[in-house]
Amino acid sequence: MLLFEISSAEFKSPDEIFGDFFSHVQLAKIFRDDKTFTDCVPKTPAEEILRLYKEQKNTPGFDLKKFVEEHFILPDQSHSKYIADTSITISKHIDNLWDVLARRVTEQIPNSSLINLPYSYVVPGGRFREVFYWDSYFIMLGLQQSGRHELVEHMVNNFSFLIHTFGFVPNGNRTYFLSRSQPPFYSLMIDLLSEKDPMALVTYLPYMEKEYGFWMNGSDQLSAEHTSMLRVVKMPDGEILNRYWDDKTVPRPEGYSKEILASQNMSPEDAGHMYREIRAACESGWDFSSRWLKDGKTFQNFYITDLIPVDLNCLLYHLESSISKAYKLKGDQTKGDEFYSLSVKRRNAILKYCWSNKCSFFMDYNFLKKECTYSYTIAAAFPLFLEVCTMEQAKAVAAKLKESFLQPGGFLTTLENSPFQWDSPNGWAPMQWIAVKGLLNYNEKELAFEGAHRWMELNNKIYRSTGKLIEKYNVVDMNMLTGGGEYDLQDGFGWTNGVYLKLQSVI
Repeated sequence: MLLFEISSAEFKSPDEIFGDFFSHVQLAKIFRDDKTFTDCVPKTPAEEILRLYKEQKNTPGFDLKKFVEEHFILPDQSHSKYIADTSITISKHIDNLWDVLARRVTEQIPNSSLINLPYSYVVPGGRFREVFYWDSYFIMLGLQQSGRHELVEHMVNNFSFLIHTFGFVPNGNRTYFLSRSQPPFYSLMIDLLSEKDPMALVTYLPYMEKEYGFWMNGSDQLSAEHTSMLRVVKMPDGEILNRYWDDKTVPRPEGYSKEILASQNMSPEDAGHMYREIRAACESGWDFSSRWLKDGKTFQNFYITDLIPVDLNCLLYHLESSISKAYKLKGDQTKGDEFYSLSVKRRNAILKYCWSNKCSFFMDYNFLKKECTYSYTIAAAFPLFLEVCTMEQAKAVAAKLKESFLQPGGFLTTLENSPFQWDSPNGWAPMQWIAVKGLLNYNEKELAFEGAHRWMELNNKIYRSTGKLIEKYNVVDMNMLTGGGEYDLQDGFGWTNGVYLKLQSVI
């Protein structure tokens, strides 16, 4: 595998580079979306732009927007120049879209927030002009169905490069994502390669171990008195489980103005805590949801760092299992047994802490309160998807999915109706695949096929009327486009495309 070398120290986020100027631009709201300026590319060295800004900002008639347009290359804000031909099938449309969403290798541009990658990759679409970590797994499912195996391998190699360079897979290949990751699907990506190359687990073992080290960093420093650190938590009976986290306590550059507004009338300490919680919610991929809010409603009440998320820990169970298998394939039985033991301990801990006997459902666990959150979310399908749970538990989860989550257009994400995009009435492609595959793993075929058919019919309905596949859908009212969230509805859309093709292959 060819990897070019770069230093992680080379990269700073736009807020770090441009300081007060960055803050001025974002708070002036010269762009509707805060992500726009973070993705702008400076035409000249940052020092020169800052010098000119300092000289001109207080002069009569200074036009901030004009100054930005003069000194930066704005990102392409057209969601897609591709015009769909709705006379072709949705599958053919998706096959055509892969090249539209693909990005080639380019030179690293000084002070650009985009981190160059050594291989081509597929972006989600719309405002998401870079590779995203967990999106990519679901994109790869579709690329695999389209026979684009080389592109799948290229994307895995890009993530290996990021792990090699930064020690983990960032949220995406942007400098402002370098303080957090996303749900760790890397080992599942290796599984896709293993279907063609049984030794892929061995080839990518060093990167799986390095990513595992990132998630488990600090575990050797935990104690009965100090039970949490970074992404690791020591449970009451001594088990180590994981949470989402972000090291920074400042507003996200791509959400700067909204977060500054939310922090008004807060102390600096409380504001810093809120910023970290928001960032940790972004690491979860569920940004945002009532799942992470004490009151289910407001940014000021995030408490995600108090929680042991069931989905995260199931993914890390898969990572431990994959490392175990890789060592055994390599002929190192001792190390294989070591990681197998870790995976068994995690599986038992997930079943102990995240299964609610009261609700007969998997929940996140509040390790401070020592109780489940009693928030019903589609994350309960992860123990089925990764075969963590018992047959009895799977049947109970399936019954609840059928009773409450299954809607005319597929499976809901949560049962809470809110303005947040990861709540009702919205459904999301990755959660459809997680639920369907999980149900199939436990022989709940009728419910799995019904959910898949309803989701695909909704995708087809919107495609026929608009010529697009979008990032999320209103699964309750199929006559309505969905809403909610901190940005406009995006089309493209990588993981929707991938999941549609994968569902088509199993029903």
